[in-house]
Amino acid sequence: MNSHLKKIPHRILISRTDSIGDVVLTLPMAAVLKADFPEAVIAFMGRSYTRPVINACQYIDEFIDVDDFLHQTTNVQKMQAIVHVFPTLEIAKQAKALHIPVRIGTTNRLYHWAYCNKLVRLSRKNSLLHEAQLNIRLLKPFDIGTHYSLDEIGLLYGLEKLEPLRNDFSLLLKKESYNLILHPKSQGSGREWPLESYIQLIRSLDTLRYNIFISGTEKERPFLQPLFEQVGHLVTDITGKMSLSQFISFINACDGLVASGTGPIHLAAALGKNAMGIYPPLRPIHPGRWKPVGPKAKVFVVDKDCNACTDNPSTCSCIKEVKPEWIKNHLDKISAPGNGFNK
Repeated sequence: MNSHLKKIPHRILISRTDSIGDVVLTLPMAAVLKADFPEAVIAFMGRSYTRPVINACQYIDEFIDVDDFLHQTTNVQKMQAIVHVFPTLEIAKQAKALHIPVRIGTTNRLYHWAYCNKLVRLSRKNSLLHEAQLNIRLLKPFDIGTHYSLDEIGLLYGLEKLEPLRNDFSLLLKKESYNLILHPKSQGSGREWPLESYIQLIRSLDTLRYNIFISGTEKERPFLQPLFEQVGHLVTDITGKMSLSQFISFINACDGLVASGTGPIHLAAALGKNAMGIYPPLRPIHPGRWKPVGPKAKVFVVDKDCNACTDNPSTCSCIKEVKPEWIKNHLDKISAPGNGFNK
């Protein structure tokens, strides 16, 4: 059941149906497959709201909406293989019902033994590998190299098919300044750096040197109100004003982004920007597993072992211990003339 493939499928479906950050860290799988099988059609199954991320990847040929897949309203009969990166019982059952010949999953999902025919021994929870590295290990049945360093993975996203940035958004940028996005909220997906820390960071930055934007969804705007009340005159509010495809292009047009473990920090890293991620030292959401991976990515985390807030994220004191001056000092260094910032 675990032997390598005798014949390489020419239509391969990668299934990752969760959030933006997870999708970003899965894109390098498509690059690895394309490098070994350049003639193969690589499809990616996700949710409609992550489609702009998937469509921006030069290594992906086709997007498949998971709802269409589950309701058989899209043509997937020609798929020869599916890789269950984000495992769900419903998708595994459907893949077998649709007679996709090669169905790859992990051994630690009991239902994969019934619905997959290629099993990879892989435990994410206890692994020392990064999420992006673990994803690529699922390609083992294709008998290709699956051991990649994070430096190598940081160059494999392929976010090259970007939508042109609208003129009204382009006009917000300042050519002579360091254009910096702060993304304080995470839609509940991870531990969040306190809003007060963002406020302190904003107050500490030279307004002549930095052009600061506050991003987030429309639903997050009420939670950001204390920030706008205190330092709104020092920032530009772009919350809820851009589609995801435009936000990706806007990140690409800026110089850096600060956030906790959420989708935009991974987008910034994948686009080669100064992605400054703030994380707790808590397994399994620690930087070793989920940090942004890219040539200019940087993580801020306290050096300690802590599991005190496992059951109650709101009590996370470790992420509160990350000091605004750490990030300010890093920003001042990377934005100094001669350090890669040429404005």
